[in-house]
Amino acid sequence: MKKWLTLIVITALLSMLAACGGQQADSGNSASGSEPAKKDIKIGATVGPYSDMVTKAIKPIMEKEGYNVEVVEFNDYVQPNKSLANGSIDANLFQHILYLEQFKKDNKLELSALISVPTAPVGIYSNKFKSIDEIPDGSTVTVASDPTNLGRALLLLKAAGLIDVGNLDPATVSEKDITSNPKNLKFKPVEAAQLPRTLDSVDVAVVPGNYALSASMDLNSALQLENVPENYRNQVVVSTANENADFAKALKAAVESPEFEKAIDSDFQGFSKPEWMQNR
Repeated sequence: MKKWLTLIVITALLSMLAACGGQQADSGNSASGSEPAKKDIKIGATVGPYSDMVTKAIKPIMEKEGYNVEVVEFNDYVQPNKSLANGSIDANLFQHILYLEQFKKDNKLELSALISVPTAPVGIYSNKFKSIDEIPDGSTVTVASDPTNLGRALLLLKAAGLIDVGNLDPATVSEKDITSNPKNLKFKPVEAAQLPRTLDSVDVAVVPGNYALSASMDLNSALQLENVPENYRNQVVVSTANENADFAKALKAAVESPEFEKAIDSDFQGFSKPEWMQNR
C-alpha cells in the first residue's frame, strides 16, 4: 500500500511540474510571438523646407507619443525612395504623388503615400513690379525648363490672367501650349534651381516654392501664389509593407493633429494647405 501511495504522489508531482513547464513555455511563446511596437524611426526628407517640416512640425508630436525620431536629410530626389525601399529609413517627405507613382513604376518599388502635407507653392515674383497689373507688354518672364515645373508655371500665369493655355501634357508641356498671350510676354526657360537668381536681370520669374525658400525668398512677397493642385502636394510616404504599422498610423495622426497645423501656421507661412486640412 505504501508503495502505491508513493507512486501516486510522485505521479501527481510530475504532472504538476509538467503543467507548470507547459504554462511557462506558453508564456514564453506568447512573449516571443508578439513583436514589440517599433519606437525608433527614421524619416528622410530633402534639405530645406521639408526636412524643417519634419523637424519642427512632426518630430515633436511623434516624440510626445513615445517615438524616437531621427531626421535623415537628402540632397537629391532619388535616394530618399531607394533608402525607404531598402529599409534604411522608415518614411520620407519630399515628393508629390505624380513623382511617386512614376518612380515606383520605373524602379519596381512597393511604396505607399500616407497623407498629403502643406506644400510650398509656385509663385510669380518680380523685383520691378508690385502687382500683376503693373507687368507691361513685352516683359521677359523666366520659367522652369523641366516639364513638371513649367506646366505649373503656365497654369499659374493663366490663373493670374496673363496667358491662356490648352490642355497641358505633363510629359511634353512647352511654351507652344500657350494659346493666348495678350501682353506679348517673352518666356525664357532656365533650370528651376536657378530661377531665383534671374530676378535681377528679368522682369518676372515664376519660381517653385522649394527653390524660393532655398534662396531665402519670402513666399508672401510673390505677386501671386498658386493654389497647389492636389496631385502636386507633397506626401508622407512609407513602404507598402508598413502602411498599417503602428508607427505609420501615429505618423498620419501627427500630421492630422491641431498641433501640426499650428506649427505650419507659425513656421511655414505661405504654404498651400491640402484640401483635407482646408475643409475640416
